[in-house]
Amino acid sequence: MDNHILKWVTELHAISQNGMTYSKNEFDIERYHQVENIAKEMAAYFSDKDINIVENFFSLEKGYATPKLDVRAFILKEKKLLLVKERSDHLWTLPGGWVDVNESPSESVTREVLEETGFNIRITRLLALWDKLKHDHPPQWPHTYKIFFLGEIISGCEKANLEISEIDFFPIDELPNLSTHRVTRSQINRLHELSLNSGITVFD
Repeated sequence: MDNHILKWVTELHAISQNGMTYSKNEFDIERYHQVENIAKEMAAYFSDKDINIVENFFSLEKGYATPKLDVRAFILKEKKLLLVKERSDHLWTLPGGWVDVNESPSESVTREVLEETGFNIRITRLLALWDKLKHDHPPQWPHTYKIFFLGEIISGCEKANLEISEIDFFPIDELPNLSTHRVTRSQINRLHELSLNSGITVFD
Protein backbone atom coordinates (compact mmCIF):
# COMPACT_ATOMS: atom_id res chain seq x y z
CA MET A 1 0.00 0.00 0.00
CA ASP A 2 1.62 3.28 -1.07
CA ASN A 3 1.36 6.53 0.89
CA HIS A 4 -1.43 8.01 -1.23
CA ILE A 5 -3.69 4.99 -0.78
CA LEU A 6 -2.84 4.81 2.92
CA LYS A 7 -3.81 8.48 3.29
CA TRP A 8 -7.17 7.87 1.55
CA VAL A 9 -7.93 4.79 3.66
CA THR A 10 -7.02 6.66 6.85
CA GLU A 11 -9.22 9.64 5.96
CA LEU A 12 -12.20 7.47 4.98
CA HIS A 13 -11.86 5.55 8.23
CA ALA A 14 -11.66 8.78 10.24
CA ILE A 15 -14.75 10.21 8.50
CA SER A 16 -16.75 7.05 9.16
CA GLN A 17 -15.56 6.66 12.75
CA ASN A 18 -16.25 10.29 13.64
CA GLY A 19 -19.63 10.14 11.90
CA MET A 20 -20.71 6.99 13.76
CA THR A 21 -19.54 8.55 17.03
CA TYR A 22 -21.49 11.79 16.77
CA SER A 23 -24.35 11.28 14.32
CA LYS A 24 -27.88 10.80 15.73
CA ASN A 25 -29.55 10.09 12.39
CA GLU A 26 -29.91 6.37 11.66
CA PHE A 27 -29.70 6.91 7.90
CA ASP A 28 -26.46 8.89 8.25
CA ILE A 29 -25.04 6.20 10.55
CA GLU A 30 -25.83 3.58 7.92
CA ARG A 31 -23.96 5.63 5.30
CA TYR A 32 -20.97 5.99 7.62
CA HIS A 33 -20.93 2.20 8.01
CA GLN A 34 -20.83 1.96 4.22
CA VAL A 35 -17.89 4.37 4.09
CA GLU A 36 -16.09 2.27 6.73
CA ASN A 37 -16.68 -0.90 4.72
CA ILE A 38 -15.18 0.76 1.64
CA ALA A 39 -12.13 1.75 3.68
CA LYS A 40 -11.77 -1.82 4.98
CA GLU A 41 -12.03 -3.30 1.48
CA MET A 42 -9.45 -0.83 0.16
CA ALA A 43 -7.07 -1.61 3.03
CA ALA A 44 -7.43 -5.35 2.49
CA TYR A 45 -7.10 -5.14 -1.30
CA PHE A 46 -4.05 -2.90 -1.43
CA SER A 47 -2.22 -4.52 1.51
CA ASP A 48 -2.95 -8.17 0.64
CA LYS A 49 -4.32 -8.66 4.16
CA ASP A 50 -7.32 -10.86 4.86
CA ILE A 51 -10.46 -8.75 5.33
CA ASN A 52 -11.03 -10.30 8.77
CA ILE A 53 -7.61 -9.05 9.92
CA VAL A 54 -8.42 -5.56 8.67
CA GLU A 55 -11.85 -5.61 10.35
CA ASN A 56 -10.30 -6.64 13.67
CA PHE A 57 -7.76 -3.84 13.39
CA PHE A 58 -10.41 -1.24 12.56
CA SER A 59 -12.60 -2.41 15.43
CA LEU A 60 -9.92 -1.40 17.95
CA GLU A 61 -10.53 2.27 17.16
CA LYS A 62 -13.42 3.90 19.04
CA GLY A 63 -14.58 7.49 19.52
CA TYR A 64 -13.16 10.47 17.66
CA ALA A 65 -10.36 9.37 15.30
CA THR A 66 -6.92 10.70 16.28
CA PRO A 67 -3.33 9.62 15.53
CA LYS A 68 -1.77 7.03 17.81
CA LEU A 69 1.34 7.86 19.87
CA ASP A 70 4.55 5.83 19.62
CA VAL A 71 7.43 6.61 22.00
CA ARG A 72 11.11 5.73 21.55
CA ALA A 73 14.23 6.27 23.65
CA PHE A 74 17.57 7.43 22.21
CA ILE A 75 20.21 6.20 24.64
CA LEU A 76 23.97 6.41 24.18
CA LYS A 77 26.50 4.52 26.28
CA GLU A 78 30.17 5.19 25.59
CA LYS A 79 29.12 6.76 22.27
CA LYS A 80 27.23 3.63 21.23
CA LEU A 81 23.46 3.52 20.63
CA LEU A 82 21.13 1.14 22.46
CA LEU A 83 19.04 -0.92 20.04
CA VAL A 84 16.74 -3.91 20.43
CA LYS A 85 15.97 -6.67 17.92
CA GLU A 86 12.27 -7.32 17.39
CA ARG A 87 11.16 -10.96 17.25
CA SER A 88 8.32 -10.00 14.91
CA ASP A 89 10.52 -8.95 11.97
CA HIS A 90 14.06 -9.83 13.19
CA LEU A 91 15.16 -6.21 12.70
CA TRP A 92 16.60 -3.61 15.06
CA THR A 93 15.02 -0.46 16.48
CA LEU A 94 15.15 2.02 19.33
CA PRO A 95 13.40 0.60 22.43
CA GLY A 96 9.84 1.83 22.89
CA GLY A 97 6.23 1.28 21.84
CA TRP A 98 2.68 2.59 22.18
CA VAL A 99 1.68 5.07 24.87
CA ASP A 100 -0.68 3.41 27.34
CA VAL A 101 -3.80 4.98 28.86
CA ASN A 102 -3.11 6.82 32.14
CA GLU A 103 0.60 7.18 31.35
CA SER A 104 2.45 10.27 30.21
CA PRO A 105 4.72 9.83 27.15
CA SER A 106 7.87 9.87 29.31
CA GLU A 107 6.37 7.32 31.71
CA SER A 108 5.45 5.08 28.78
CA VAL A 109 8.90 5.13 27.22
CA THR A 110 10.54 4.54 30.61
CA ARG A 111 8.32 1.49 31.14
CA GLU A 112 8.88 0.22 27.58
CA VAL A 113 12.66 0.43 27.92
CA LEU A 114 12.58 -1.47 31.22
CA GLU A 115 10.32 -4.18 29.76
CA GLU A 116 12.33 -4.56 26.55
CA THR A 117 15.87 -4.25 27.89
CA GLY A 118 15.96 -4.60 31.69
CA PHE A 119 17.42 -1.09 32.04
CA ASN A 120 15.98 1.59 34.32
CA ILE A 121 16.41 4.94 32.58
CA ARG A 122 15.99 8.63 33.26
CA ILE A 123 14.48 10.77 30.53
CA THR A 124 16.48 13.98 30.14
CA ARG A 125 14.97 15.71 27.10
CA LEU A 126 12.41 15.59 24.32
CA LEU A 127 14.31 15.38 21.02
CA ALA A 128 11.60 15.13 18.37
CA LEU A 129 7.89 14.82 17.74
CA TRP A 130 7.44 13.55 14.19
CA ASP A 131 4.46 12.71 12.00
CA LYS A 132 5.19 9.26 10.57
CA LEU A 133 3.59 10.18 7.24
CA LYS A 134 6.13 12.99 6.74
CA HIS A 135 9.18 10.73 7.05
CA ASP A 136 10.71 7.89 5.08
CA HIS A 137 8.88 5.03 6.78
CA PRO A 138 7.21 2.34 4.67
CA PRO A 139 3.43 3.00 4.47
CA GLN A 140 1.65 1.53 7.49
CA TRP A 141 -1.72 2.02 9.20
CA PRO A 142 -2.67 3.58 11.64
CA HIS A 143 -1.59 7.20 11.36
CA THR A 144 1.03 7.68 14.07
CA TYR A 145 2.96 10.45 15.78
CA LYS A 146 6.40 9.33 16.93
CA ILE A 147 7.93 10.86 20.07
CA PHE A 148 11.67 10.47 20.62
CA PHE A 149 13.25 11.12 24.03
CA LEU A 150 16.87 11.37 25.06
CA GLY A 151 17.54 9.09 28.01
CA GLU A 152 20.31 7.69 30.16
CA ILE A 153 20.70 4.34 31.92
CA ILE A 154 20.72 4.58 35.71
CA SER A 155 20.56 0.88 36.69
CA GLY A 156 19.62 -2.62 35.57
CA CYS A 157 21.07 -5.23 33.25
CA GLU A 158 20.27 -6.61 29.80
CA LYS A 159 17.16 -8.80 29.79
CA ALA A 160 15.34 -9.86 26.61
CA ASN A 161 11.62 -10.69 26.64
CA LEU A 162 8.88 -12.23 24.48
CA GLU A 163 9.00 -9.32 22.01
CA ILE A 164 12.78 -8.74 21.97
CA SER A 165 15.37 -11.36 21.03
CA GLU A 166 18.59 -9.31 21.36
CA ILE A 167 19.86 -6.14 23.02
CA ASP A 168 23.08 -4.44 21.96
CA PHE A 169 24.96 -1.15 21.56
CA PHE A 170 26.15 0.02 18.14
CA PRO A 171 28.33 2.85 16.81
CA ILE A 172 26.13 5.39 15.00
CA ASP A 173 27.97 4.75 11.73
CA GLU A 174 27.73 0.94 12.05
CA LEU A 175 24.02 0.34 12.53
CA PRO A 176 22.46 -3.09 11.83
CA ASN A 177 19.42 -3.60 9.59
CA LEU A 178 16.66 -1.41 11.00
CA SER A 179 12.93 -2.03 11.43
CA THR A 180 12.03 0.98 9.31
CA HIS A 181 8.36 0.85 10.32
CA ARG A 182 9.66 1.90 13.75
CA VAL A 183 12.71 4.08 13.05
CA THR A 184 14.81 4.99 10.01
CA ARG A 185 18.51 5.58 9.57
CA SER A 186 17.96 9.24 8.67
CA GLN A 187 15.96 9.71 11.89
CA ILE A 188 18.71 8.15 13.99
CA ASN A 189 21.28 10.43 12.36
CA ARG A 190 19.10 13.47 13.10
CA LEU A 191 18.45 12.34 16.68
CA HIS A 192 22.18 11.93 17.20
CA GLU A 193 22.73 15.51 16.01
CA LEU A 194 20.00 16.74 18.33
CA SER A 195 21.42 14.83 21.30
CA LEU A 196 24.68 16.76 20.89
CA ASN A 197 22.91 20.14 20.82
CA SER A 198 21.28 20.83 24.16
CA GLY A 199 17.93 22.55 24.13
CA ILE A 200 16.98 21.82 20.51
CA THR A 201 13.70 19.99 19.83
CA VAL A 202 12.25 19.41 16.34
CA PHE A 203 8.73 18.60 15.20
CA ASP A 204 6.70 17.43 12.18
